[in-house]
Amino acid sequence: MFRHQGKTRTTKHNLQIASLLSFVAGIVNVTGFLSIQRLTTNVTGHFAFFVDEIFKLNFAQGFGFFLYIFFFLLGSFVSGFLIELIARKDQHNIFVFPTLIESITLIIAALLGNKFISMNPNLLAFFLLFAMGLQNALVTKISNSVVRTTHLTGLFTDLGIELSQLFFYKEQEQKHKLLSSIRLRLTIISFFFIGGIAGGIFYSSIGIYGLLMAAATLIMGLINESIQMRIIQIKRKYKDLKHYNRKN
Repeated sequence: MFRHQGKTRTTKHNLQIASLLSFVAGIVNVTGFLSIQRLTTNVTGHFAFFVDEIFKLNFAQGFGFFLYIFFFLLGSFVSGFLIELIARKDQHNIFVFPTLIESITLIIAALLGNKFISMNPNLLAFFLLFAMGLQNALVTKISNSVVRTTHLTGLFTDLGIELSQLFFYKEQEQKHKLLSSIRLRLTIISFFFIGGIAGGIFYSSIGIYGLLMAAATLIMGLINESIQMRIIQIKRKYKDLKHYNRKN
C-alpha cells in the first residue's frame, strides 16, 4: 500500500491506505478539537477566519490563523520534498520516511501536548496541522491524486457527483469504474468517522495521549507492509530456487 506506484498500484492498495490514513485523520481531528477547540486536519475554516480578522484590522489574531495555514503547508512541502529527494536514490521506500516523520510528530504532540496547552494551545495545533499536511501530500502523491484523507468536503462533493452519474453511465466498464470510485469515497468517509469515534473514546479515557494511538496505527501499517514485502521476496526466492533445481 505504501510501496506500489504507477501501473503496479491497484484499487486494493488505494483502499488499504485510504482506510488507514483516514482513520488516523479522524483521531487527530476529534482529539485536536476536544483538547484545544481547533480544527487540525484542514485549513479551509482557518483561511476564512484569517481573512475576517485582516478585514477587522486584528492583525495579531489574523497572524495566528495564518500560522495554522503555514504549518499545514509546511507539512505538505516537507513531505513532497522528501519524496522527490528519496526517489532519486530509492524508489521502494520513498513514502516510508514521510510516514515515520508524521508518526514522530504525533508522538511528540501526545507526550508534550498538555505542556503545549498550558503554554499556548496554538503550539499543539501547529504540530497537528504539520502532521496532517504531511499526510495529505503523502497520500495525494502515492495515489496519484485519487485519495484524500484529511478532510471530507471534497469527498462528499465527488461522492454526490458520482452517485448522480449512476443514473446515466450504463456501460459495464464505466459503471465498474464508477462503483470502484464510490466504494473508495465511502471507505474514506467511514474510516474517518470510525477514527473520530475512536478519538473521542481515547480522549475521554487518556486525554491527549490518544494521539499515540494514531501514531501506533501508522507504525503498524508500515510494519505490516514490511512483513508482506518480506514474504513476497521469500516466495520469489523459493520459486527461483525451485525453477533452478528443476533445470539442473
